[in-house]
Amino acid sequence: MTHEVEIASRLIGVVEDDDVLRSALQRGLEDEGFRVMPVSNGRTAVERLPGVHPATVVLDIGLPDADGRDVCQALRAAGMNSPVLFLTARDAVADRISGFNAGGDDYVVKPFALGELVARVHALLRRAPTEPGVGRHAGLRLDPAAHRVTGNGRALSFGPTEFRLLHYLMTHPNRVYSRTQLLDEVWGDHVFIEERTVDVHIRRLRQGLGPSGHDALIETVRGSGYALRP
Repeated sequence: MTHEVEIASRLIGVVEDDDVLRSALQRGLEDEGFRVMPVSNGRTAVERLPGVHPATVVLDIGLPDADGRDVCQALRAAGMNSPVLFLTARDAVADRISGFNAGGDDYVVKPFALGELVARVHALLRRAPTEPGVGRHAGLRLDPAAHRVTGNGRALSFGPTEFRLLHYLMTHPNRVYSRTQLLDEVWGDHVFIEERTVDVHIRRLRQGLGPSGHDALIETVRGSGYALRP
């Protein structure tokens, strides 16, 4: 089992319909020591990726058979919590926000340098929570080792970014963090994304906490940022 987990932790799903770009991505990632599962369309991605639990998925938005954002949502619905990095030619802020709302964790605009994409994949893998211990607040329980959250005994579902965000806030309760601070602490200071991204993930975090009534733990401090108030 340990060997299987180690292999999965180096497996990257690449969903791209352009044969030349897909091959270039595969070569670049394999040169970095990753194993790559290349996929050319959305239907195959939804059929295959949830069963192999890749470490990260590089997902083109402009697929021939589906919008990549719909594919991402289908992967999440199938239980795949792997970080998703969107590829797209669309650079508008509204497009970026819609990608994050669909469950994406990062966003690269074409054309891009292969080295930048590989660096972003490494960054996504580094964001996994590594701090030991189980966090508990007001009936909310987060187990970082099992990657599991329960609220009053009820299992709650989160994407990887929301899980990291909740983990950080639970381990630093009653402190107000600005968007910039959360970007540095949860996403990493080497990641360059807009501060509004934090608002998107806070909203998704609250939605995930809603079924157990714990969404009220996340407080918006006007003009300052966010805090978890047990």
